[in-house]
Amino acid sequence: MSQLLRVQNFTVSSDGFGAGEGQSLERPFGHADPGTLLAWAFATDHPPIKRSEPGGRGLDDYFTRDYARNIGAEIMGRNKFGPQRGPWQDHEWQGWWGDEPPFHTPVFVMTHHKRPSFTLSDTTFHFPGGDPAAVLAQAKEAAQGQDVRLGGGATIIRQFLEADLVDTLHVAVAPTEIGSGARLWESPDELLDRFHQDVVPSSSGVTHHLFWRK
Repeated sequence: MSQLLRVQNFTVSSDGFGAGEGQSLERPFGHADPGTLLAWAFATDHPPIKRSEPGGRGLDDYFTRDYARNIGAEIMGRNKFGPQRGPWQDHEWQGWWGDEPPFHTPVFVMTHHKRPSFTLSDTTFHFPGGDPAAVLAQAKEAAQGQDVRLGGGATIIRQFLEADLVDTLHVAVAPTEIGSGARLWESPDELLDRFHQDVVPSSSGVTHHLFWRK
């Protein structure tokens, strides 16, 4: 069975942005409100960040439960890892997730600036240079036969789409506008030359867009 590169549970606004402008340590999504953008996922019984009380078990929960299925590694952009730009000034900064990141696999953070790998709990972060194909080859080797998740942000997903490396995408479109920032698309129709598409509305207000290669 071939290894797939999968985008899962990636959320964009109704105008196509995955994050706003002005990212900082205090505001990982820039001027966008993650509580509004990701409300659908946090309301499920399997939210991105664990909580004690139960959540919903409907369609949205189906997607959040699928987050870790057959995933052996993740690729993300540097802006998803943290707010620093340029050469790494602070190696003490180890991401927004605390001592137990939610990935539970090797994570490959794409960057032009070298940094030593480190491990938190069961997640090891690597910082490779190179183009998308080279980083994907490293991630597939680390995944040991399982699929690789392309975690974002929007700029990194676009790079892998432009390199024609993405096999499947699940994008949740939230009923809110951001106006500016990191844009995934102007319209999901941009992907229809290479992908089949199903569109599934949810009672939460988000619309799930599912793409798989033609």
